[in-house]
Amino acid sequence: MFFVAYVFPGDKYGVHATGAQAVIIAAVILGIINAVLRPILFVLSLPVVIITLGLFTLVINAITFWIVAHLGLGLTVDGFGAAFVAALVLSIVSFLLSHLVKEVETDSAAR
Repeated sequence: MFFVAYVFPGDKYGVHATGAQAVIIAAVILGIINAVLRPILFVLSLPVVIITLGLFTLVINAITFWIVAHLGLGLTVDGFGAAFVAALVLSIVSFLLSHLVKEVETDSAAR
């Protein structure tokens, strides 16, 4: 979340955070929403997910990000387009970090 707010601040379309505490709280809430609401949205939109070969999951991620931004936690998003790009950046960063952690775990297990 820090990275998204730093990379995509934008004057008109972007992600804005009031401080580190707001970003941490928003990240925790996003994790809870992703654990509870995202599977429900995924199942409800399964035909669209299949037709788009899984790309609609980016829209689902944007919806959850947009919901968190509208909870008034100090994280604001200027529109759904900004939420979509922020969710895309967040997904890429999450993928890279999980790949890095998996690589470190594999290296330490081999020793």
